[in-house]
Amino acid sequence: MTDAELDARFADLGPLAPPEAVSARTLWNQLEGYTYTQWLAEFSPEHPGTEAVFNANLASIRAHNGKKGETYKQGVNKFTGMTPAEFKTKVLGGYKTKHGQATAARALSAPAPLETHVPVSALPASLDWREKGVVTPVKDQGGCGGCWSFSAAETGESIVAIATGKLMVFSEQQILSCSTNPLQCGGTGGCSGATQEIAFNYSRDAGYTLEKDYPYRGVTGKCIPADIKPVAHIKGYVFLPPNNYTALMNAVVTVGPIAVSGAAEPWQSYESGVFSRGCGVDVDHAIVLVGYGTDPSEGDYWLIRNSWSAGWGENGYIRLARYGATTKGEPCGVDKTPGDGDGCKGGPPTEEVCGICGIMSDSSYPIGASVP
Repeated sequence: MTDAELDARFADLGPLAPPEAVSARTLWNQLEGYTYTQWLAEFSPEHPGTEAVFNANLASIRAHNGKKGETYKQGVNKFTGMTPAEFKTKVLGGYKTKHGQATAARALSAPAPLETHVPVSALPASLDWREKGVVTPVKDQGGCGGCWSFSAAETGESIVAIATGKLMVFSEQQILSCSTNPLQCGGTGGCSGATQEIAFNYSRDAGYTLEKDYPYRGVTGKCIPADIKPVAHIKGYVFLPPNNYTALMNAVVTVGPIAVSGAAEPWQSYESGVFSRGCGVDVDHAIVLVGYGTDPSEGDYWLIRNSWSAGWGENGYIRLARYGATTKGEPCGVDKTPGDGDGCKGGPPTEEVCGICGIMSDSSYPIGASVP
């Protein structure tokens, strides 16, 4: 599908969404003399930590930015007061990996046959679904490990908008509080973790409710049936072949934004640029693939939407290095602790993950979107 064909297909979705505004903040090149007191005033962080931890992180950020050859910059954000261990526990602790999930749960719908995929060289050179007016503003999961519900709700918002022309903001709290996770895939549910596929199964049965009708509270809470007012529905979901570059590229072009997962621990201080250094294979975070492109200096990248507020990263997004079109190819590794990412209780002890930060290992999207 060419760029022109893609634009024509979605030309009737209305005007482009306005750029997301981010309030003025201290950037990586403005950190000389920056203090803990300034940081507290600027970010009002939920986890202020200690001045010693802040100073250690600030020194690390400045050291990184002073190195030659780095493809991205680090900066201060609401996580700068956390140690790496606290960041992993408090921010990434609510998502565990799902590949041990019962096969039947994945087989609700089959992905497009691989033989129908076009070569990556035939796809548009770049794609950003925000430019099609089908992506809502960046959200903030706060101190709840509910990234899985954000990834699923946000993917659902875009898929429904593409199918119906109506872009709505769906409730993550409905998914957090009301979906069940009997196999303990990705955790025990709610802010303690689950997976996007758990969320898609729930939304297939219950429908999506608007955020304004079931607002986010940042805690698991109890399900409130009276707040569930379905405004959109799906019929199921597709789970893409794991670690398949061509399948993922074809899906993001022909379907829309895709729910994906990654090893996000090294993203704590990311501010801008193409993240290309090794982030390991311990998949521990759920996000959304919104497109891809090529940076004139740093090469190909995946465009990833996060749920840590628009004040983190590039207005709430991170660009991850993409190698599938190069002779180098996408890196792969073995995740020896799949329970830290998207795995189920009793699942396999290891799993192969590919792409930087394991970004191609766990990809899915809802199907059959409709509105009443």
